[in-house]
Amino acid sequence: MARDIRKMMQEPPKEFQKLPKGHEARFEARLNKVFSPGDRTAEKKRDTFFFLRVAAMIVVVLSAGYLGYQKLTEETTNALVETPVKPDENVNENVAQITLGDISPDLKKVEEFYLTGINVQMASLQTTDENKEIVTGYMQRLAELDAEYSRLNKELNEVGPTEASITALIDNLKLRLDLLFKLKNKLKELKNQNNEQLNSIEA
Repeated sequence: MARDIRKMMQEPPKEFQKLPKGHEARFEARLNKVFSPGDRTAEKKRDTFFFLRVAAMIVVVLSAGYLGYQKLTEETTNALVETPVKPDENVNENVAQITLGDISPDLKKVEEFYLTGINVQMASLQTTDENKEIVTGYMQRLAELDAEYSRLNKELNEVGPTEASITALIDNLKLRLDLLFKLKNKLKELKNQNNEQLNSIEA
């Protein structure tokens, strides 16, 4: 099929085929349809709406992030502010208080174990008119032990942790818990005696 260009140039030009009637009008109508000003406006509107949606989503995400950050910092601030601090008159306020838990994690576990046990036993005590004297006596002894515990803590902060002070603190906690167990057993015995007396009276 390759033809020599020189020969093609020497040949007389052929007449071009004429386009069918109405071809030009149909072609122009198609162009107008594709590139009509109405479609361009709709396309611009679509682009505008797309960018508006993207902008709205960005605003929503940033707002949610900001509000979440504010909420978290507010909770942290409230937690720090609302922590009650009980000042101890005997200890200098500028000095940080040392507890058993600050010395070692094992001592912290021991201290938490005894303090939790003491709190549970204290919460479960039921005082009645019949056992009021016994409970009052034990409570006075517990108050003395509590004051002794505070004194030992003060000594721990002033002198520093020694084996003797640590042992004394743990023994104090142990003694308070044992005392509460004895009180509970005493109250059970008293209750059982009262029940036996009631049963013997009824019989």
